[in-house]
Amino acid sequence: MGHALNGSIQDVLIRLNRMRGKNVRWTIGTDHAGIATQTKVEQALVDEGTSREQIGREAFVERTQAWRQQYGGTIINQFRRLGVSADYAHERFTMDEGYVRAVQQVFVALYEQGLIYRGTYLVNWDPGSRSAISDLEVEDREVTDTLFEIAYPLSDGSGEVVVATVRPETMLADVAVAVNPADERFAGLIGKSVVLPLVGRELPIIGDDYVKTDFGTGCLKITPGHDPNDFEIGHRHGLETLTCIGEDGRITGGYAPAFEGLSTAEARTAIVEELRAGGSLRAEEDYTHTVPFSHRSGERIEPLLSLQWFMKMEELAQPAIDAVRDGRVRIHPESQSRRYLQWLEEIRPWVLSRQLWWGHQIPVWYRGDETYCGIEPPRGEGWERDPDVLDTWFSSALWPFATLGWPEQTPELRTFYPTSVLSTARDILFLWVARMVMMGLRFPGEIPFGDVYCHSVIQAPDGRRMSKSLGTGIDPLALIDGGPRPAVFAKKKGADAGEFPAYGADAVRFGLLAMSSTQDVRFSEEKIAQGRQLITKLSNAVRFAAGRLEGLDVELPADGSPLAPGAASRLEDRWIVSRTERIARETAARIDEFDFAKAALGLYDFVYGELCDWYLELVKAREAATDPDLGRVLAWALRRTLQIAHPVIPFVTEDAWGRIPGTDGLLAGSRLPAPDDALLDGDAEHDLGRVIELISAVRSWRSTANVPPGPILPARLEADGYDDEARAHAARLARVELVDGAGDAVLVAVPGGQVAILAGEHVDPDAERSRIAKRRAEVEAEIERTAARLGNEKFASRAPAEVVAAEQAKLDGLREELRTL
Repeated sequence: MGHALNGSIQDVLIRLNRMRGKNVRWTIGTDHAGIATQTKVEQALVDEGTSREQIGREAFVERTQAWRQQYGGTIINQFRRLGVSADYAHERFTMDEGYVRAVQQVFVALYEQGLIYRGTYLVNWDPGSRSAISDLEVEDREVTDTLFEIAYPLSDGSGEVVVATVRPETMLADVAVAVNPADERFAGLIGKSVVLPLVGRELPIIGDDYVKTDFGTGCLKITPGHDPNDFEIGHRHGLETLTCIGEDGRITGGYAPAFEGLSTAEARTAIVEELRAGGSLRAEEDYTHTVPFSHRSGERIEPLLSLQWFMKMEELAQPAIDAVRDGRVRIHPESQSRRYLQWLEEIRPWVLSRQLWWGHQIPVWYRGDETYCGIEPPRGEGWERDPDVLDTWFSSALWPFATLGWPEQTPELRTFYPTSVLSTARDILFLWVARMVMMGLRFPGEIPFGDVYCHSVIQAPDGRRMSKSLGTGIDPLALIDGGPRPAVFAKKKGADAGEFPAYGADAVRFGLLAMSSTQDVRFSEEKIAQGRQLITKLSNAVRFAAGRLEGLDVELPADGSPLAPGAASRLEDRWIVSRTERIARETAARIDEFDFAKAALGLYDFVYGELCDWYLELVKAREAATDPDLGRVLAWALRRTLQIAHPVIPFVTEDAWGRIPGTDGLLAGSRLPAPDDALLDGDAEHDLGRVIELISAVRSWRSTANVPPGPILPARLEADGYDDEARAHAARLARVELVDGAGDAVLVAVPGGQVAILAGEHVDPDAERSRIAKRRAEVEAEIERTAARLGNEKFASRAPAEVVAAEQAKLDGLREELRTL
């Protein structure tokens, strides 16, 4: 759903700007998704009883290429079904031949500039993918572990210190015990030493301000090889760094042979049992805390000391900060701009290398103590290439310019770089967006895009993340073609959730745009259904217009007003021309402001309400064959409406385009006319707006009073500002006959006064007055209750903002109803 929303957003922007006459390009494509793709292929190999090590690197890469050919086009094919009008002829992949060369050139340049370096540091090790990953690929989860208190005896036999830890398996690599020098309980122990249980190694007791006096026992075991904070403490005190957990997540190092080769979970159990048996375990209690997990494999992160490639970020980050602060790059909404700046200001080195076979292999070779970095392999014998590959996001960071042919100065690069807009979800603001800005400024020397729009994350209807395994994921094609609803839609657990009807691509696009915002949103099938209603309504309108205009030679201007110059055009014609011009401006402005929900819903209100429910109803009694104005205005209004709606619902509008006189070629290639103030008619909008309000008020009264909609009721119009044309429209559509007679009546408030519905077969004024009095009393009581609730300080301060807003909206509605009563 996220990809479908993003594709719809980008296509709206592309189609609108193409119709404005701009030279547009949307370079569509995919990255190689290193860890995720390799994991899938490795799983398939395990199912076949083999492994990547058994088949070798070359065969594994060929196998992965084949997997990518089979599955990599799924999203692209979904985009095609959604009507995405991208540049498919120039689809790119981050491991295309030219792209690979661009990646290598950037790596070599940064290496030569001293920004890329190799070193041994503590990294986030993902045991699931058996690779280092960056901080941005780590997610914190709240877990409940056991906090163990373990006694470490003083080496002089004078007592013991007790440390608290949730990871007793790492104690095998302890190098010290730390206390806070200000802690009077332990200050006298600094300089002494303890004996490490199970191992027998002597550890110094050191003083460090990092140790919290109110956590655990106040004594902290120091394991620099398996904890980032301990690593910093060890560096400050010149301690050695030992490791007891290997890259496979198993005990290693030979410090305690009895535990060698056990997984961390197995070792934890065995070590605790040994400590308990030896009398070293002092206490156990539950401890809830946040723990890092791999966003890729889902396994718990193991901080490990590892030889990796890193990139210094400060020099690259500052220009990227400046680009946002000075407005060259605008991030929408503003809250995401603040997140972007905060992250860049606190940026840390980026671990670039991944212990994978699928991806861009690092262009570095080794021979003895020699290191060579270059695009071409080194000459001579004995060189071995670094086996690691680059983080997928390193290559993806080059997308805006590498896809246009950089480093060659191609016509595409000169024409389309810098690009205009990037649409993405906020969860890759740092992984991708910030890095594209840094690389764009560093290499082509300009910002990669002017605007960044961070769209919604679409959640399942119950608020959970969308996931096939959780039964909450929705396939866009199941909405387009009809297909099974996921389990989350079932009314009872375990029940059949049924199937989606075939809503079609336009309805899916509309629904996704209508439910979008800058916040996370829950999937709404109602919005998809609303899109189908819009499509049906617009199709019926086109069918009506085509029938009226069939066989007529309608002269339709390419631009400008369809109204005959100097003619006394009818009120409804002037009104629909003005409203159409206004909605065209509003829709385009909302799209330019990335307010896609208002653009889609505003379009719905115009087509469903103003064009179909009002204008087509107002002109039903007119004949185009004898009414030239009707032919011109009807054809013009439908053509302009199709142009306005096309970026949002391209299929139905393209299909309808050729049925309207005055159209030529594809709607997608038609040129939007420039805004024309001469088409706006504020007087017509005001005057017919009053007529619409009058008709709506009378219809609402009929419904409330249980008066059938069919009978024509005698009535007096006791209101100012309605000329003969307006009176005629009001009478016909409100199903009343305007008379001058006196008599008892029911009064209906309308703009400028009231309509008095005379007593008769269907109207009993006494009964109506009694009903209104009763309803007025109910509304007044409810207003009092709602106002009291809003005035309650506890409710106003404790209730969720959306609940308070809903109560306020309810109060406003009740007060408006009381006014009409």
